[in-house]
Order: sequence, then structure tokens, then C-alpha cells
Amino acid sequence: MTISYTLKVANSRFGGFSKLLFRWKGSIYKLLYKEFIVFVVLYAVLSLVYRRLLTEEQKRLYTKVAQYCNRSTDLIPISFVLGFYVTLIVNRWWAQYTSIPLPDQLMCVISSNVHGKDERGRILRRTLIRYANLSAVLILRSVSTRVLKRFPTIDHVVEAGFMTQDERKKFESLHSDFNKYWIPCVWFTNLAAQARRDSRIRDDVALRLLMDELNLYRAKCSMLFHYDWISIPLVYTQVVTIAVYSFFAFCLIGRQFLEPLEPGQEGDLDMYVPLSTLLQFFFYAGWLKVAEQIINPFGEDDDDFETNKLIDRNLQVSLLSVDDMYQNLPPAVKDKYWNESTAQPPYTTATAAETLKPSFLGSTFDMRMCEDAEQNQLAEASPSVPRIQTPLLSRFFAAASPAISIKNFSRGSRAHPHLRRPQTGSGFPSPYPNRSEDPESVPRIEEEETEDEESRASESTMPGGHPGGNQPPGASKTQRKELPLIRVKLPSSESIGADQLEVWEP
Repeated sequence: MTISYTLKVANSRFGGFSKLLFRWKGSIYKLLYKEFIVFVVLYAVLSLVYRRLLTEEQKRLYTKVAQYCNRSTDLIPISFVLGFYVTLIVNRWWAQYTSIPLPDQLMCVISSNVHGKDERGRILRRTLIRYANLSAVLILRSVSTRVLKRFPTIDHVVEAGFMTQDERKKFESLHSDFNKYWIPCVWFTNLAAQARRDSRIRDDVALRLLMDELNLYRAKCSMLFHYDWISIPLVYTQVVTIAVYSFFAFCLIGRQFLEPLEPGQEGDLDMYVPLSTLLQFFFYAGWLKVAEQIINPFGEDDDDFETNKLIDRNLQVSLLSVDDMYQNLPPAVKDKYWNESTAQPPYTTATAAETLKPSFLGSTFDMRMCEDAEQNQLAEASPSVPRIQTPLLSRFFAAASPAISIKNFSRGSRAHPHLRRPQTGSGFPSPYPNRSEDPESVPRIEEEETEDEESRASESTMPGGHPGGNQPPGASKTQRKELPLIRVKLPSSESIGADQLEVWEP
């Protein structure tokens, strides 16, 4: 049976997992103790042979072999190979469990769409859900050893009530070389079509819903069959097994406590019992045993799926749903909170403290807002203030700062002489005639351009016989680096963008 310890770890407490270490059923000790005893016995035998039976020359040779084996253990990627393998096994194990067919959805559709309180209607509903359970029993017989032991032949299935004698004759008369778990599903579809013709199913929409649920149920049966048919490649399982066994074969020889090769050489501490090696064996070999146990969860291990219990539960619940519960409804009355705007269920004394906890309204609900009253006031857009469009390139770079570097601005002007800032008094029309310019920023920019032209004129008349463009390479570059950086502070609501520049061909 499945070993459940969920209640033991419902709350995290000191030493919570430590209490689970003393369980035997379903534990790693029960899985591994035989292999662990074999490893300890072999290690002890080799240790006794080395200490008592070998000569000094033989000990020297054995020491060299042991050192070689100890170095060889680092060449086996056991953690990677074993970890990836166990992860694959665990994912496959859970997928197999979710593929077990459960009739819960199908029985609700049958109970609500196959009508008739008479004996014929009851027979139809019970037969439909029995066919679904029969299909599950047939597929579980072919994949689970527990179910096969319970129903070794079709006679046992008939005796258990999943199949009648007439249905058995029909089943055995259909010859096929493959698994015939799908035959009850075909009986289901034919019987549902007959119920539609007899108006037991009142419309085609209900019939379609019934067929869709059956197809989902049949698909899970098919997935179980394919999981049983297509296993993890044997090559991968062999690689992992050989890696683990060869690793600990090297450990048997290489992890012995050895005497030093030279007479005066200091040797390792002789502990007699290799604790670290035994723990390593417990972890890696236990990891392999976990994969060995859950690679086929339809066996008879402690943590394998309880398929027989699932069969019992599915049959009982599904028959109750389609028969005893068919239109067996409690009276619809006003609920307890009919006249209350907010329903508040009561708490017990053990849970009364939860009522003091505030409801979660959002992660920013308790954030402290700015205490400055001016920052919390609404800002109204003024029609006199120009609205600056953000240039395209500045969206990909840092946002424009109100502090503009005249050095960078003038350098850009020299590098691109065809870019000019439109002047309000020039002969060229402004691209934004309705937009007023800042009366403070325009004179500042013109002043900066004048200072930039003066700096260029001073560079062209510097002593050294290099006027204008006849400067040696790198001279102007060095001098430009030494220019002071002048920043002009514009109003905080303004910035110079690409829409304030106009492109002119040189």
C-alpha cells in the first residue's frame, strides 16, 4: 500500500523530518539494507586481507593500485548521470498516475443527460458506467501485477460483476492479436446512440458531451497501455547501473586505509571504518534504488499505486452517481445568509485568531505615500506650455536631462554641419509655427554657440604654425578634451528634442 506521511509534515517544526527517519515500511533502509551489508562485508574482507595476509612488497603494490582506483572515481560522472535519470523516472512516475482513468467526469455527464426514472433508464445508466469501469479493469489487468493476481482470467471479471456472460461471449468472439480493452468503449458508444434514438438523451449536444467525456476516458486507458509498452530505453538504465556499480567497485579498493610507501612518510589517519564512503554508498545507491522502485509503479512495492483500491472506489462511486443519486436532490431552500449582504462563516475557538489578521488587499496597499502635500496635488496641463515629443532615438537611450552639455551640443554641430536649430527671426519657416519657444532657453543657446565659435577661432590661431585645418592629427582632439564643460540649466519642464531641429542639406 502507499505510505502516506502528509499529516506528519503539515506544519514545519523543529526536527519535523527527523521523526520520519525511524520508519521502516517504505523507507530507504528497507530498500537498501541488503546491498549495504554486501558492501560493508566486501570492504571488511579486503581490509583484513591487506592488513593481515599481504607481505610488505604486496602492500606496496596494493597501495599503488588503491591510489589509482581512488583517482579513477573522479572520472565517473555519477552525480550527473544518476540525477538526470532519477528526474526522468519521477516525471514519468507522476505522468503514469495522472493517466489512470477515473470515471468522475463521465458519471456526472451520464447522470445528467441519460434520462428516465423507469427500469429501462436505470439499466441504461448503470450499463454505460459499467462499460467504462470494465475498460479500466481490462487495461489495468495488462499493466498491474496486483490487478492481474486479483483477476487472473476473464471468468474472474465476470464473477466480479464487471461483465455478463453474454458480453463475455461477444468479447471472446472478436478475435484480435492486440489488447482488447477498447471493446467496452465501443459498446458504450453504440448504447449511447441507441439511447439518443429512444430520446433517453434529449438532444445531440448532450450526446456530443457524452462522447467527448468517453474519449477522454478511453485516451487515459490508451496512455496506460503505451506507458507499459514503451519503457525508458534499456541502454540508459544499463549506463546508470554500470556507473553506480563501477564507482563503488573502485571505492572498495581505493578507499582502504593504507600504510605510507616510504618508511618515514606520514600516512593518513587509520579509522578502520570509512564513514564518508559508507554515507556516499547510502546516498548514491539509495538514489538508484528509488529509481528502481518507481520505474514501474504498477508492481507490489510499498509505494506502488493501489490499483485494486482504485477499482473498488471507481465502481462504487460511479454506480451511486448514476443510479441512487439520479434526480435525488435535496430541496432547494434559502441559505443561511439569505438576508445578509456579506457572508461571514463562524470560526471555532482554535481558529479564532485568524479573524484578527487583515485581509490581503495588494502589495502596495500599505506603502507610505509622499508626505509633501504639493507632490500629491493634481497637475493640470496648461495650453501655454509646449508639449515636447520624445525623439525616437532617446527612447532607446537615457531620457533627456534638463541639464544640457554645451560641449556635447557644439561637438554635434561641428560633426553635422547640416543640422541647425531653427531661429524664430530667420528666413526659414519654423516646423512648429504654433509652438512658442522658451524666452530664457533661446538666448542661452545662442550665447553658448557664440562661445563655441570663439573657442574654435582661438584654436585656429594657436602658436605653432598650424592654423585652421593644418593642425597635426590628434592636436585638436587633445585640446577639445581640455575645454571646460559648461552646462546650461533649462526649465525642468523643457528638454531639447529632435523635433526642435531641422535638417538642411549642406
